[in-house]
Amino acid sequence: MRSHRMRLLALVLALVLGPRAVEFAAAHGVTLKVEHGLPADSPFHTNFLVPWTQKLEKESGGRLHFHLQPAVQSAGQLFDRVKAGEADLVWAAIDAAPGRFAALEAFELPFMANSPEGSSRALWEYARMNDQAHRDLDGMRALAIHQSPPPQFHLRSRPVASAADLSGLKIAASSRIERDFVTATGASAVALAPSQMTAALAKGEVDGLLLPWEALPALGVEEAVKFHSEIDCKPARLFSAVYVLAMNAAIYKSLPDDLKKVFNANGGAETSAWLATVLDDSAAAARKRAADSGHAINVLTGDTMAQWQRPAQSAIDAWIKELDGRGVQGKELMDSARESLAEYDRPK
Repeated sequence: MRSHRMRLLALVLALVLGPRAVEFAAAHGVTLKVEHGLPADSPFHTNFLVPWTQKLEKESGGRLHFHLQPAVQSAGQLFDRVKAGEADLVWAAIDAAPGRFAALEAFELPFMANSPEGSSRALWEYARMNDQAHRDLDGMRALAIHQSPPPQFHLRSRPVASAADLSGLKIAASSRIERDFVTATGASAVALAPSQMTAALAKGEVDGLLLPWEALPALGVEEAVKFHSEIDCKPARLFSAVYVLAMNAAIYKSLPDDLKKVFNANGGAETSAWLATVLDDSAAAARKRAADSGHAINVLTGDTMAQWQRPAQSAIDAWIKELDGRGVQGKELMDSARESLAEYDRPK
């Protein structure tokens, strides 16, 4: 509580003192708190966050300092925390704040993205030009917006060879769009955050998970799910979650111009693509570990695609209907996202 009061006081002083606060930061530097929900040994933390913050510290001449706080228990409230100034920077999936990021959700729809790197470049440019995205991000300054590798089906006791094989199973999924898709296949979709899936799997409350490969080591479920079914959607992937690396807008505004330039130079489309590549590489490594351990991995090839089109379209229709009910033009957002993807994420 005392730490939170001190942070609020610092923010108030920055806003009230204006130029004098900027002069103090220019002379003495600033320390910024960075929070996320993954362990300190996760690929995001070790392969991106640590080298990224070290790069900013070096380019600022040692005047930027970062206090990294991984594995925060309030991961579901990270966007609220950064808006309130309780954290200076956060990284989280938009699914952690259901309904808040309508514009960014368009990139999570089925069969939109081809590759995490290309789609992340498209996502950044789309968000930069989209008025709804600006409203969704009010109070935050986005430093990177990127997509994860696609989720796959990971099951305890048997593989999935077709969409029909999901019927009757209980599948944990974190996003509303994924749950609508799972339900349309005849399975029971269980709404769980990734951090809750390990316990649910151990208790037998779910039969499987819909998660990207790189999440399995972070959640500690690699040995609990020994059957893996990948949807080989060429060119488009079934799903890709959206993540945001966000900074408190008032904190950014309070920085001297040269420190703002450091953040500007280390954010945007290139940083978004870097983050996507880090997670994609870690997904490939996790898949290899599973294969080397003798896990059964089957690939649902393109000739079975017709089986997945109906549940995919059902999820898209449900999303558009939900947004329309909130007065947001979901079809327009989806079409705009597709235009951006056509430019930056073309099929290979």
